[in-house]
Amino acid sequence: MQKQFSLIVLLVVLLSACQKEYTPKPRGYFRIEFPEKTYHRLGQNLPYSFEVADYSIPRSASDYTNTSDSGWLTISTPANKADLHLSYAPLNNDLQKHLEESRRLAYDHSIKADAIEERLFINREQHVYGTIYYIEGNAASPIQFFLTDSTEHFLRGALYIREIPNIDSIRPVIDFLEPDVIRLIETTHWN
Repeated sequence: MQKQFSLIVLLVVLLSACQKEYTPKPRGYFRIEFPEKTYHRLGQNLPYSFEVADYSIPRSASDYTNTSDSGWLTISTPANKADLHLSYAPLNNDLQKHLEESRRLAYDHSIKADAIEERLFINREQHVYGTIYYIEGNAASPIQFFLTDSTEHFLRGALYIREIPNIDSIRPVIDFLEPDVIRLIETTHWN
């Protein structure tokens, strides 16, 4: 009788312990390893030149589209599923048109963006002037910019991450690539 009672008490204790609510573990993200930053100059055959990270792969637009636009370039960072799309246009008294189009393309992301911050860029020595758009939130493109000399050249860039724009998971990649975009902007000069 004592054994049966002990067995029943043990069974009740075990069953009551199993009735506890299940709490799943929070979702985790993989740790991302980033390479050391080293740069090289790019753009000998282009109307512009700048420095890009050694781990990036530049591709001409004609490599993957039917366009033959000279000066259009994509700088890919495959390890981070990121592409920096660059489009170039020679100016022909149409600077205002290009400025408005760049602004419109940046602000098209305002539907998903929490905020869009504009910062001016001026490099008088190289005659490079522009605006950098920092797009906060779950937008497809976290950084866009344009550069011009106001008379002959216009260069527009947009960084895209080829992942679902969940800012919590892609923030480390954006933080890693942002200095590369800024380095490109700061080292740009016209050929």
